[in-house]
Amino acid sequence: MTTLDDAPVAAEPLGNEARGRAAELHRIRALAYAGPSQRATDAQRAKGKLTARERIDLLLDEGSFREVETLRRHRATGFGLEDKRPYTDGVVTGWGTVHGRTVFVYAHDFRIFGGALGEAHATKIHKIMDMAISAGAPLVSLNDGAGARIQEGVSALAGYGGIFQRNTRASGVIPQISVMLGPCAGGAAYSPALTDFVFMVRETSQMFITGPDVVKAVTGEEITQNGLGGADVHAETSGVAHFAYDDEVTCLEEVRYLLTLLPQNNRENPPAVESQDPADRRGDVLLDLVPADGNRPYDMHKVIEELLDDGEFLEIHERWARNIVCALGRLDGQVVGIVANQPSVLAGVLDIEASEKAARFVQMCDAFNIPIVTLLDVPGFLPGVSQEHGGIIRHGAKLLYAYCNATVPRISIVLRKAYGGAYIVMDSQSIGADLTYAWPTNEIAVMGAEGAAGVIFRRQIAEAEDPEAKRAEMVKEYKAELMHPYYAAERGLVDDVIDPAETRETLIRSLAMLRTKHADLPSRKHGNPPQ
Repeated sequence: MTTLDDAPVAAEPLGNEARGRAAELHRIRALAYAGPSQRATDAQRAKGKLTARERIDLLLDEGSFREVETLRRHRATGFGLEDKRPYTDGVVTGWGTVHGRTVFVYAHDFRIFGGALGEAHATKIHKIMDMAISAGAPLVSLNDGAGARIQEGVSALAGYGGIFQRNTRASGVIPQISVMLGPCAGGAAYSPALTDFVFMVRETSQMFITGPDVVKAVTGEEITQNGLGGADVHAETSGVAHFAYDDEVTCLEEVRYLLTLLPQNNRENPPAVESQDPADRRGDVLLDLVPADGNRPYDMHKVIEELLDDGEFLEIHERWARNIVCALGRLDGQVVGIVANQPSVLAGVLDIEASEKAARFVQMCDAFNIPIVTLLDVPGFLPGVSQEHGGIIRHGAKLLYAYCNATVPRISIVLRKAYGGAYIVMDSQSIGADLTYAWPTNEIAVMGAEGAAGVIFRRQIAEAEDPEAKRAEMVKEYKAELMHPYYAAERGLVDDVIDPAETRETLIRSLAMLRTKHADLPSRKHGNPPQ
Protein backbone atom coordinates (compact mmCIF):
# COMPACT_ATOMS: atom_id res chain seq x y z
CA MET A 1 0.00 0.00 0.00
CA THR A 2 1.31 3.46 -0.92
CA THR A 3 1.38 5.69 2.12
CA LEU A 4 1.68 9.41 2.64
CA ASP A 5 5.33 9.02 3.64
CA ASP A 6 6.10 7.11 0.45
CA ALA A 7 4.70 9.81 -1.85
CA PRO A 8 7.38 11.46 -4.00
CA VAL A 9 8.04 15.16 -3.76
CA ALA A 10 7.06 15.62 -7.39
CA ALA A 11 5.37 12.66 -9.05
CA GLU A 12 5.63 12.08 -12.81
CA PRO A 13 2.60 13.67 -14.49
CA LEU A 14 0.15 11.32 -16.20
CA GLY A 15 0.61 13.07 -19.50
CA ASN A 16 0.94 16.61 -20.70
CA GLU A 17 -2.78 17.27 -20.91
CA ALA A 18 -4.71 19.16 -18.26
CA ARG A 19 -6.70 16.03 -17.49
CA GLY A 20 -3.55 14.17 -16.61
CA ARG A 21 -2.39 16.97 -14.36
CA ALA A 22 -5.76 17.05 -12.61
CA ALA A 23 -5.65 13.29 -12.09
CA GLU A 24 -2.21 13.63 -10.54
CA LEU A 25 -3.51 16.33 -8.19
CA HIS A 26 -6.41 14.16 -7.06
CA ARG A 27 -4.05 11.23 -6.43
CA ILE A 28 -1.78 13.37 -4.24
CA ARG A 29 -4.74 14.83 -2.37
CA ALA A 30 -6.11 11.35 -1.76
CA LEU A 31 -2.80 10.39 -0.16
CA ALA A 32 -2.92 13.48 2.06
CA TYR A 33 -6.52 12.85 3.08
CA ALA A 34 -5.87 9.19 3.87
CA GLY A 35 -3.11 9.93 6.35
CA PRO A 36 0.19 8.15 6.91
CA SER A 37 -1.08 4.56 7.01
CA GLN A 38 -3.96 2.34 8.05
CA ARG A 39 -1.80 1.09 10.91
CA ALA A 40 -1.51 4.62 12.32
CA THR A 41 -5.25 5.13 11.97
CA ASP A 42 -5.98 1.84 13.74
CA ALA A 43 -3.63 2.85 16.58
CA GLN A 44 -5.48 6.15 16.95
CA ARG A 45 -8.85 4.42 17.15
CA ALA A 46 -7.51 1.83 19.57
CA LYS A 47 -7.02 4.71 22.01
CA GLY A 48 -10.68 5.66 21.64
CA LYS A 49 -9.81 8.70 19.52
CA LEU A 50 -11.05 9.91 16.15
CA THR A 51 -8.80 11.18 13.38
CA ALA A 52 -8.31 14.91 12.78
CA ARG A 53 -10.57 14.92 9.73
CA GLU A 54 -13.29 12.94 11.46
CA ARG A 55 -13.27 15.51 14.24
CA ILE A 56 -13.54 18.39 11.79
CA ASP A 57 -16.47 16.66 10.09
CA LEU A 58 -18.27 16.42 13.44
CA LEU A 59 -17.58 20.05 14.30
CA LEU A 60 -18.53 21.70 11.02
CA ASP A 61 -21.67 21.61 8.90
CA GLU A 62 -21.61 18.76 6.41
CA GLY A 63 -19.60 19.54 3.30
CA SER A 64 -18.62 23.03 4.44
CA PHE A 65 -14.92 22.49 5.23
CA ARG A 66 -12.39 24.23 3.00
CA GLU A 67 -8.82 23.20 3.74
CA VAL A 68 -5.74 25.34 3.24
CA GLU A 69 -2.17 24.15 2.76
CA THR A 70 -3.10 20.49 2.44
CA LEU A 71 0.13 19.82 0.58
CA ARG A 72 2.45 21.63 2.99
CA ARG A 73 5.59 19.66 3.97
CA HIS A 74 8.43 20.44 6.34
CA ARG A 75 11.91 21.34 5.10
CA ALA A 76 13.83 20.13 8.16
CA THR A 77 16.81 17.81 7.88
CA GLY A 78 18.67 15.59 10.30
CA PHE A 79 17.58 12.72 12.52
CA GLY A 80 15.92 11.11 9.49
CA LEU A 81 13.44 13.91 8.93
CA GLU A 82 14.53 14.43 5.33
CA ASP A 83 13.23 10.91 4.55
CA LYS A 84 9.87 11.48 6.23
CA ARG A 85 7.99 14.42 4.76
CA PRO A 86 4.24 13.73 4.97
CA TYR A 87 1.67 16.09 3.52
CA THR A 88 -0.11 18.44 6.02
CA ASP A 89 2.90 18.10 8.38
CA GLY A 90 0.59 16.85 11.10
CA VAL A 91 -2.03 19.60 11.27
CA VAL A 92 -5.20 20.13 9.22
CA THR A 93 -6.22 23.77 8.82
CA GLY A 94 -9.13 25.54 7.16
CA TRP A 95 -12.57 26.98 7.63
CA GLY A 96 -16.20 25.94 7.37
CA THR A 97 -19.53 26.73 8.95
CA VAL A 98 -21.35 25.86 12.15
CA HIS A 99 -25.10 26.34 11.76
CA GLY A 100 -24.31 28.40 8.68
CA ARG A 101 -21.82 30.78 10.34
CA THR A 102 -18.12 30.84 9.42
CA VAL A 103 -15.69 29.17 11.83
CA PHE A 104 -11.94 28.64 11.42
CA VAL A 105 -10.35 25.46 12.70
CA TYR A 106 -7.05 23.66 13.03
CA ALA A 107 -6.70 20.05 14.14
CA HIS A 108 -3.56 18.20 15.13
CA ASP A 109 -3.13 14.83 13.44
CA PHE A 110 -1.58 12.58 16.07
CA ARG A 111 -0.83 9.97 13.41
CA ILE A 112 1.87 12.23 11.95
CA PHE A 113 4.84 12.88 14.25
CA GLY A 114 2.48 12.38 17.19
CA GLY A 115 0.91 15.73 16.36
CA ALA A 116 4.16 17.41 17.44
CA LEU A 117 4.68 21.00 16.34
CA GLY A 118 7.44 21.80 13.90
CA GLU A 119 8.24 24.92 11.89
CA ALA A 120 5.94 24.17 8.92
CA HIS A 121 3.24 22.87 11.27
CA ALA A 122 3.37 26.11 13.28
CA THR A 123 3.35 28.29 10.18
CA LYS A 124 0.10 26.67 9.07
CA ILE A 125 -1.48 27.40 12.44
CA HIS A 126 -0.20 31.00 12.38
CA LYS A 127 -1.78 31.49 8.96
CA ILE A 128 -5.22 30.17 9.94
CA MET A 129 -5.17 32.25 13.13
CA ASP A 130 -4.35 35.36 11.11
CA MET A 131 -7.18 34.53 8.72
CA ALA A 132 -9.64 34.13 11.59
CA ILE A 133 -8.67 37.49 13.07
CA SER A 134 -8.88 39.24 9.69
CA ALA A 135 -12.22 37.65 8.80
CA GLY A 136 -13.63 38.29 12.27
CA ALA A 137 -14.78 34.72 12.89
CA PRO A 138 -14.37 32.24 15.77
CA LEU A 139 -11.33 29.97 15.96
CA VAL A 140 -11.58 26.40 17.23
CA SER A 141 -8.43 24.35 17.90
CA LEU A 142 -8.70 20.57 18.09
CA ASN A 143 -5.64 19.69 20.17
CA ASP A 144 -4.02 16.26 20.08
CA GLY A 145 -0.27 16.73 20.04
CA ALA A 146 2.89 15.65 21.80
CA GLY A 147 4.36 19.13 22.17
CA ALA A 148 7.31 20.59 20.30
CA ARG A 149 9.01 18.47 17.63
CA ILE A 150 12.31 17.73 19.32
CA GLN A 151 14.13 16.99 16.08
CA GLU A 152 13.57 20.58 14.90
CA GLY A 153 14.92 22.15 18.07
CA VAL A 154 14.36 25.79 18.86
CA SER A 155 12.47 26.41 15.61
CA ALA A 156 9.59 24.42 17.07
CA LEU A 157 9.64 26.47 20.27
CA ALA A 158 9.53 29.68 18.26
CA GLY A 159 6.43 28.31 16.56
CA TYR A 160 4.67 28.15 19.91
CA GLY A 161 5.64 31.75 20.59
CA GLY A 162 3.86 32.78 17.40
CA ILE A 163 0.72 30.95 18.50
CA PHE A 164 0.74 32.55 21.95
CA GLN A 165 1.21 36.00 20.45
CA ARG A 166 -1.78 35.49 18.16
CA ASN A 167 -3.91 34.03 20.97
CA THR A 168 -3.29 37.23 22.89
CA ARG A 169 -3.95 39.49 19.89
CA ALA A 170 -7.23 37.68 19.19
CA SER A 171 -8.34 37.79 22.85
CA GLY A 172 -11.57 39.74 23.15
CA VAL A 173 -11.70 40.17 19.36
CA ILE A 174 -12.92 36.74 18.20
CA PRO A 175 -14.11 33.79 20.29
CA GLN A 176 -11.33 31.24 20.77
CA ILE A 177 -12.23 27.69 21.79
CA SER A 178 -9.70 24.98 22.63
CA VAL A 179 -10.85 21.36 22.45
CA MET A 180 -8.46 18.95 24.14
CA LEU A 181 -8.70 15.55 22.48
CA GLY A 182 -5.35 14.07 23.44
CA PRO A 183 -2.16 15.02 25.28
CA CYS A 184 -1.05 18.62 25.66
CA ALA A 185 2.17 18.97 27.61
CA GLY A 186 4.76 21.58 28.41
CA GLY A 187 4.56 25.02 26.87
CA ALA A 188 1.84 23.82 24.50
CA ALA A 189 -0.63 23.98 27.39
CA TYR A 190 -0.40 27.75 27.51
CA SER A 191 -2.25 28.27 24.23
CA PRO A 192 -5.50 26.72 25.56
CA ALA A 193 -5.05 28.70 28.77
CA LEU A 194 -5.06 31.91 26.72
CA THR A 195 -8.33 31.08 24.95
CA ASP A 196 -11.90 31.80 26.05
CA PHE A 197 -13.11 28.23 26.58
CA VAL A 198 -11.44 24.85 27.11
CA PHE A 199 -13.21 21.54 26.45
CA MET A 200 -11.75 18.19 27.53
CA VAL A 201 -12.62 14.51 27.04
CA ARG A 202 -12.24 12.09 29.94
CA GLU A 203 -9.55 9.41 29.79
CA THR A 204 -8.09 10.55 26.45
CA SER A 205 -7.09 14.19 27.03
CA GLN A 206 -4.54 15.53 29.49
CA MET A 207 -2.88 18.89 30.11
CA PHE A 208 0.18 19.51 32.27
CA ILE A 209 3.37 21.54 32.25
CA THR A 210 5.56 18.68 33.51
CA GLY A 211 4.50 15.05 33.13
CA PRO A 212 4.29 12.29 35.75
CA ASP A 213 7.89 11.13 35.14
CA VAL A 214 9.31 14.60 35.80
CA VAL A 215 7.09 15.03 38.85
CA LYS A 216 8.33 11.75 40.27
CA ALA A 217 11.98 12.60 39.58
CA VAL A 218 11.75 16.02 41.20
CA THR A 219 9.30 15.51 44.08
CA GLY A 220 9.09 11.74 44.48
CA GLU A 221 5.30 11.82 43.93
CA GLU A 222 3.82 9.06 41.81
CA ILE A 223 0.75 9.92 39.78
CA THR A 224 -0.90 8.92 36.50
CA GLN A 225 -1.36 11.25 33.53
CA ASN A 226 -5.10 11.53 34.19
CA GLY A 227 -4.51 12.02 37.90
CA LEU A 228 -2.10 14.84 37.13
CA GLY A 229 -3.87 16.62 34.30
CA GLY A 230 -6.97 14.75 33.20
CA ALA A 231 -10.35 16.23 32.33
CA ASP A 232 -11.89 15.80 35.78
CA VAL A 233 -8.85 17.32 37.50
CA HIS A 234 -9.03 20.45 35.37
CA ALA A 235 -12.84 20.67 35.48
CA GLU A 236 -13.09 20.28 39.28
CA THR A 237 -9.79 21.24 40.88
CA SER A 238 -7.65 23.57 38.78
CA GLY A 239 -10.42 25.32 36.86
CA VAL A 240 -8.40 25.12 33.63
CA ALA A 241 -11.19 23.28 31.78
CA HIS A 242 -14.64 24.82 31.42
CA PHE A 243 -16.27 21.60 30.17
CA ALA A 244 -15.54 17.86 30.43
CA TYR A 245 -17.32 15.10 28.52
CA ASP A 246 -17.16 11.33 28.23
CA ASP A 247 -16.64 11.12 24.47
CA GLU A 248 -15.53 13.20 21.51
CA VAL A 249 -18.89 13.17 19.73
CA THR A 250 -20.71 14.73 22.69
CA CYS A 251 -17.87 17.16 23.27
CA LEU A 252 -17.88 18.48 19.70
CA GLU A 253 -21.66 18.74 19.67
CA GLU A 254 -21.46 20.95 22.75
CA VAL A 255 -18.83 23.11 21.05
CA ARG A 256 -21.33 23.63 18.23
CA TYR A 257 -23.98 24.62 20.78
CA LEU A 258 -21.67 27.09 22.52
CA LEU A 259 -20.95 28.78 19.17
CA THR A 260 -24.68 29.48 18.74
CA LEU A 261 -24.50 31.62 21.89
CA LEU A 262 -21.47 33.68 20.82
CA PRO A 263 -21.08 36.46 18.24
CA GLN A 264 -18.68 36.14 15.35
CA ASN A 265 -16.50 38.87 16.81
CA ASN A 266 -16.46 41.80 19.22
CA ARG A 267 -18.15 44.11 16.70
CA GLU A 268 -21.30 42.01 16.47
CA ASN A 269 -24.02 40.95 18.88
CA PRO A 270 -24.70 37.30 19.65
CA PRO A 271 -27.23 35.68 17.29
CA ALA A 272 -30.85 36.15 18.34
CA VAL A 273 -33.54 33.53 17.75
CA GLU A 274 -37.29 33.68 17.80
CA SER A 275 -38.49 32.51 21.20
CA GLN A 276 -41.65 30.50 21.72
CA ASP A 277 -41.51 31.16 25.45
CA PRO A 278 -43.80 34.14 26.21
CA ALA A 279 -41.96 37.23 27.39
CA ASP A 280 -44.69 37.93 29.95
CA ARG A 281 -44.77 34.38 31.35
CA ARG A 282 -45.22 34.54 35.10
CA GLY A 283 -42.94 32.55 37.38
CA ASP A 284 -45.22 31.86 40.30
CA VAL A 285 -43.09 28.85 41.20
CA LEU A 286 -40.40 31.31 42.32
CA LEU A 287 -42.60 32.37 45.24
CA ASP A 288 -42.21 28.91 46.74
CA LEU A 289 -38.77 28.04 45.38
CA VAL A 290 -36.75 30.58 47.38
CA PRO A 291 -37.31 30.36 51.17
CA ALA A 292 -37.74 33.66 53.00
CA ASP A 293 -35.51 32.31 55.78
CA GLY A 294 -32.01 33.33 54.76
CA ASN A 295 -30.48 30.31 56.49
CA ARG A 296 -32.34 27.77 54.35
CA PRO A 297 -30.54 26.67 51.16
CA TYR A 298 -32.06 26.16 47.71
CA ASP A 299 -30.74 25.38 44.23
CA MET A 300 -30.10 28.52 42.19
CA HIS A 301 -30.19 26.43 39.00
CA LYS A 302 -33.96 26.11 39.40
CA VAL A 303 -34.33 29.89 39.62
CA ILE A 304 -32.30 30.30 36.43
CA GLU A 305 -34.34 27.63 34.67
CA GLU A 306 -37.54 29.44 35.56
CA LEU A 307 -36.28 32.77 34.21
CA LEU A 308 -34.63 31.77 30.91
CA ASP A 309 -36.31 30.76 27.67
CA ASP A 310 -37.57 27.17 27.88
CA GLY A 311 -35.39 26.65 30.98
CA GLU A 312 -32.30 26.12 28.81
CA PHE A 313 -28.82 27.34 29.63
CA LEU A 314 -25.19 26.32 29.25
CA GLU A 315 -23.29 26.46 32.53
CA ILE A 316 -19.64 27.48 32.36
CA HIS A 317 -17.23 25.83 34.81
CA GLU A 318 -20.10 23.78 36.21
CA ARG A 319 -17.93 21.68 38.53
CA TRP A 320 -15.38 24.26 39.67
CA ALA A 321 -16.13 26.91 42.34
CA ARG A 322 -19.70 25.65 42.56
CA ASN A 323 -20.69 28.33 45.10
CA ILE A 324 -21.21 30.63 42.13
CA VAL A 325 -23.03 29.86 38.88
CA CYS A 326 -21.99 31.32 35.52
CA ALA A 327 -24.16 30.48 32.53
CA LEU A 328 -25.20 31.52 29.04
CA GLY A 329 -28.83 31.40 28.03
CA ARG A 330 -31.55 33.41 26.34
CA LEU A 331 -34.26 35.84 27.40
CA ASP A 332 -36.87 36.42 24.68
CA GLY A 333 -34.42 34.96 22.18
CA GLN A 334 -31.55 37.30 23.13
CA VAL A 335 -28.35 35.84 24.64
CA VAL A 336 -27.56 36.85 28.23
CA GLY A 337 -24.89 35.91 30.73
CA ILE A 338 -26.01 34.89 34.22
CA VAL A 339 -23.86 35.29 37.33
CA ALA A 340 -25.54 33.93 40.45
CA ASN A 341 -24.59 32.93 43.97
CA GLN A 342 -25.40 29.29 44.78
CA PRO A 343 -26.90 29.01 48.31
CA SER A 344 -26.73 25.20 48.21
CA VAL A 345 -22.89 25.28 48.13
CA LEU A 346 -21.04 27.06 50.97
CA ALA A 347 -24.19 29.15 51.46
CA GLY A 348 -23.25 31.03 48.27
CA VAL A 349 -20.28 32.88 49.78
CA LEU A 350 -17.64 34.46 47.60
CA ASP A 351 -14.19 32.95 47.94
CA ILE A 352 -10.98 33.01 45.91
CA GLU A 353 -12.09 30.53 43.25
CA ALA A 354 -15.62 31.89 42.91
CA SER A 355 -14.24 35.41 42.45
CA GLU A 356 -11.84 34.28 39.73
CA LYS A 357 -14.50 32.23 37.96
CA ALA A 358 -17.04 35.04 37.89
CA ALA A 359 -14.48 37.71 36.97
CA ARG A 360 -13.33 35.83 33.87
CA PHE A 361 -16.94 35.19 32.85
CA VAL A 362 -17.91 38.85 33.24
CA GLN A 363 -14.91 39.88 31.13
CA MET A 364 -15.86 37.38 28.42
CA CYS A 365 -19.44 38.64 28.32
CA ASP A 366 -18.28 42.24 28.14
CA ALA A 367 -15.81 41.48 25.35
CA PHE A 368 -18.49 39.82 23.20
CA ASN A 369 -21.46 42.14 23.81
CA ILE A 370 -23.42 39.78 26.04
CA PRO A 371 -25.63 41.55 28.64
CA ILE A 372 -25.06 40.41 32.23
CA VAL A 373 -27.78 39.52 34.73
CA THR A 374 -26.58 39.07 38.32
CA LEU A 375 -28.69 37.19 40.87
CA LEU A 376 -27.61 37.95 44.44
CA ASP A 377 -27.99 35.80 47.50
CA VAL A 378 -24.62 36.26 49.15
CA PRO A 379 -23.75 36.29 52.87
CA GLY A 380 -20.32 37.81 52.27
CA PHE A 381 -16.77 36.68 51.58
CA LEU A 382 -15.56 33.40 53.05
CA PRO A 383 -13.64 34.11 56.26
CA GLY A 384 -10.52 32.18 57.24
CA VAL A 385 -6.76 32.24 57.43
CA SER A 386 -6.33 30.23 54.22
CA GLN A 387 -8.49 32.68 52.30
CA GLU A 388 -6.69 35.74 53.63
CA HIS A 389 -3.25 34.24 53.09
CA GLY A 390 -4.34 33.03 49.66
CA GLY A 391 -5.11 36.60 48.64
CA ILE A 392 -8.89 36.90 48.85
CA ILE A 393 -8.45 40.68 48.72
CA ARG A 394 -6.55 40.45 45.45
CA HIS A 395 -8.83 37.82 43.93
CA GLY A 396 -12.02 39.48 45.07
CA ALA A 397 -10.76 42.68 43.47
CA LYS A 398 -10.65 40.85 40.13
CA LEU A 399 -14.41 40.46 40.19
CA LEU A 400 -14.88 44.05 41.30
CA TYR A 401 -12.62 45.25 38.48
CA ALA A 402 -14.41 43.11 35.89
CA TYR A 403 -17.83 44.50 36.78
CA CYS A 404 -16.64 48.11 37.04
CA ASN A 405 -14.94 47.83 33.65
CA ALA A 406 -17.90 46.20 31.85
CA THR A 407 -19.87 48.41 29.47
CA VAL A 408 -22.53 45.91 28.35
CA PRO A 409 -26.06 46.19 29.81
CA ARG A 410 -25.94 45.07 33.47
CA ILE A 411 -28.93 44.25 35.65
CA SER A 412 -28.72 42.91 39.20
CA ILE A 413 -31.49 41.39 41.30
CA VAL A 414 -31.23 40.85 45.06
CA LEU A 415 -33.20 37.68 45.79
CA ARG A 416 -32.45 37.40 49.48
CA LYS A 417 -29.22 38.16 51.37
CA ALA A 418 -26.75 40.76 50.15
CA TYR A 419 -24.26 41.52 52.90
CA GLY A 420 -21.13 43.60 53.19
CA GLY A 421 -18.45 43.94 50.57
CA ALA A 422 -19.83 40.96 48.64
CA TYR A 423 -23.01 42.95 47.97
CA ILE A 424 -20.97 45.81 46.53
CA VAL A 425 -18.78 43.51 44.43
CA MET A 426 -21.74 41.58 42.94
CA ASP A 427 -22.67 44.41 40.56
CA SER A 428 -24.40 46.78 42.95
CA GLN A 429 -25.78 50.08 41.71
CA SER A 430 -22.81 51.89 43.24
CA ILE A 431 -20.32 50.17 40.89
CA GLY A 432 -22.31 50.84 37.75
CA ALA A 433 -25.18 48.38 37.34
CA ASP A 434 -27.66 49.96 34.92
CA LEU A 435 -30.70 48.69 36.82
CA THR A 436 -31.00 47.03 40.21
CA TYR A 437 -34.07 45.23 41.46
CA ALA A 438 -34.91 43.38 44.67
CA TRP A 439 -37.45 40.80 45.73
CA PRO A 440 -39.56 41.45 48.84
CA THR A 441 -37.39 38.86 50.60
CA ASN A 442 -34.25 40.98 50.21
CA GLU A 443 -31.93 41.79 53.11
CA ILE A 444 -29.29 44.34 52.09
CA ALA A 445 -26.98 45.27 54.94
CA VAL A 446 -23.41 45.60 56.11
CA MET A 447 -23.73 42.22 57.80
CA GLY A 448 -26.35 39.82 59.11
CA ALA A 449 -28.63 41.02 61.89
CA GLU A 450 -27.12 38.63 64.45
CA GLY A 451 -23.60 39.90 63.90
CA ALA A 452 -24.66 43.54 63.64
CA ALA A 453 -26.65 43.43 66.87
CA GLY A 454 -23.70 41.80 68.62
CA VAL A 455 -21.48 44.71 67.62
CA ILE A 456 -23.85 47.66 68.05
CA PHE A 457 -25.58 46.52 71.23
CA ARG A 458 -22.72 44.64 72.85
CA ARG A 459 -22.87 46.64 76.08
CA GLN A 460 -26.67 46.46 76.44
CA ILE A 461 -26.62 42.71 75.86
CA ALA A 462 -23.77 42.14 78.34
CA GLU A 463 -25.49 44.21 81.06
CA ALA A 464 -28.95 42.66 80.61
CA GLU A 465 -30.36 40.25 83.19
CA ASP A 466 -31.20 37.88 80.33
CA PRO A 467 -28.53 38.42 77.63
CA GLU A 468 -30.09 35.99 75.14
CA ALA A 469 -33.49 37.60 75.38
CA LYS A 470 -31.89 41.03 75.02
CA ARG A 471 -29.93 39.83 72.00
CA ALA A 472 -33.10 38.56 70.34
CA GLU A 473 -34.79 41.89 71.03
CA MET A 474 -31.89 43.85 69.55
CA VAL A 475 -31.72 41.61 66.49
CA LYS A 476 -35.41 42.21 65.87
CA GLU A 477 -34.94 45.97 66.32
CA TYR A 478 -31.99 46.05 63.89
CA LYS A 479 -33.94 44.14 61.26
CA ALA A 480 -36.92 46.43 61.61
CA GLU A 481 -34.81 49.57 61.32
CA LEU A 482 -32.13 48.72 58.75
CA MET A 483 -32.98 45.43 57.03
CA HIS A 484 -36.62 45.66 56.03
CA PRO A 485 -37.30 44.90 52.33
CA TYR A 486 -37.83 48.54 51.33
CA TYR A 487 -34.90 50.16 53.14
CA ALA A 488 -32.63 50.17 50.06
CA ALA A 489 -35.48 51.20 47.73
CA GLU A 490 -36.36 54.15 49.95
CA ARG A 491 -32.78 55.39 49.59
CA GLY A 492 -32.57 54.81 45.84
CA LEU A 493 -30.05 51.98 46.14
CA VAL A 494 -32.36 49.68 44.17
CA ASP A 495 -34.62 50.87 41.39
CA ASP A 496 -37.63 48.82 42.40
CA VAL A 497 -38.88 45.99 44.58
CA ILE A 498 -40.59 43.52 42.27
CA ASP A 499 -42.88 40.52 42.54
CA PRO A 500 -40.65 37.44 42.03
CA ALA A 501 -43.22 36.03 39.63
CA GLU A 502 -42.69 39.03 37.35
CA THR A 503 -38.90 38.76 37.25
CA ARG A 504 -38.69 37.29 33.73
CA GLU A 505 -40.87 40.00 32.21
CA THR A 506 -39.01 42.72 34.12
CA LEU A 507 -35.65 41.47 32.84
CA ILE A 508 -36.83 41.19 29.23
CA ARG A 509 -38.33 44.69 29.18
CA SER A 510 -35.29 46.18 30.88
CA LEU A 511 -32.81 44.50 28.53
CA ALA A 512 -34.83 45.63 25.52
CA MET A 513 -34.47 49.23 26.72
CA LEU A 514 -30.74 48.79 27.33
CA ARG A 515 -30.04 47.18 23.95
CA THR A 516 -28.83 50.47 22.50
CA LYS A 517 -26.68 51.34 25.51
CA HIS A 518 -23.44 53.10 24.69
CA ALA A 519 -20.66 53.81 27.14
CA ASP A 520 -17.52 55.87 26.57
CA LEU A 521 -14.41 54.79 28.44
CA PRO A 522 -11.43 57.01 29.19
CA SER A 523 -8.68 56.89 26.59
CA ARG A 524 -5.98 54.49 27.73
CA LYS A 525 -3.76 51.76 26.40
CA HIS A 526 -5.27 49.23 28.80
CA GLY A 527 -6.10 48.93 32.47
CA ASN A 528 -3.96 47.25 35.09
CA PRO A 529 -6.32 44.73 36.68
CA PRO A 530 -5.44 43.00 39.96
CA GLN A 531 -3.63 39.71 39.48
